[in-house]
Amino acid sequence: MASMHRPVMLQEVLRLLDPKPGMTVVDATVGYGGHARAILERISPGGTLIGIDLDGEALSWTERITAGSTASVILRQGNFADLGSILTAAGIREANGILFDLGVSSPQLDDRERGFSYREGTPLDMRMDRGQELDAARVVNEYGERELARIIREYGEERWASRIARFIVEERERAPIITADRLVEIVKNAIPASARRRGGHPARRTFQALRMEVNGEKRNLERALPQAIGRLGKGGRIVVISYHSIEDRLVKKAFRDSARQCEIPPASPARPSRGALLRVLTPRPLLPSSSEAADNPRCRSAKLRAAERTA
Repeated sequence: MASMHRPVMLQEVLRLLDPKPGMTVVDATVGYGGHARAILERISPGGTLIGIDLDGEALSWTERITAGSTASVILRQGNFADLGSILTAAGIREANGILFDLGVSSPQLDDRERGFSYREGTPLDMRMDRGQELDAARVVNEYGERELARIIREYGEERWASRIARFIVEERERAPIITADRLVEIVKNAIPASARRRGGHPARRTFQALRMEVNGEKRNLERALPQAIGRLGKGGRIVVISYHSIEDRLVKKAFRDSARQCEIPPASPARPSRGALLRVLTPRPLLPSSSEAADNPRCRSAKLRAAERTA
């Protein structure tokens, strides 16, 4: 199953990271190694790849497919929110490139036991790190109605959040909600029929919100981006692929603040103002090509932003 994983916007990532032999590159969401394998080919010989991921199963797969590389490979199970300390422990002071590919990989989505999909009988899990205690079932069955509504509204950007939260609380009083298909039915019943006919699967936003809460995705990204920018050497590149507007706005703001509004095209002879840390390489986010989106529908919502360390 992992062998079917397709790295999103691979050519765009390689063009903007611009990895070369001998470079040190961090894949902060290495997953099943799709981007990492291509990066390794370009930083060999003599380069170093540091791969970080919460998912131990994914790291085991990546360890196998990167074995034998002429570059050095360092894999660490951990949270990219701790990027700085992970790099320090690995003896890495600064990097030439850092990649974040946010969201859920295809192997995780396709594994019924991981609980990321809507399929019948799928457990409400959604943990990237299967060793942590908090899972989606605990959120759904133990959080108060107001907190559930806040999460669904804030992380899922769902207009019917309060109504969905109320329906969840009413239904869990009858019996615990432990499978995805039961939660889907509750969400469907909470959303008026006229609204269900628009915007894709009616439970998509609620499931996104639960996954983000379980894995702390927003707060982890807020912690990780300043560390990543701080660990880039001069001329180093950071590339981030996000899959929904919350993440994209965080990345845009982090890049903008570090660039002090100096969003200058890469070919421009102009220089960022004194004190700027970054030069933004993508004033507007790059999107998957129409052919890639047709071949891999799961990548259709992807947005890629990139920047370069200037000082």
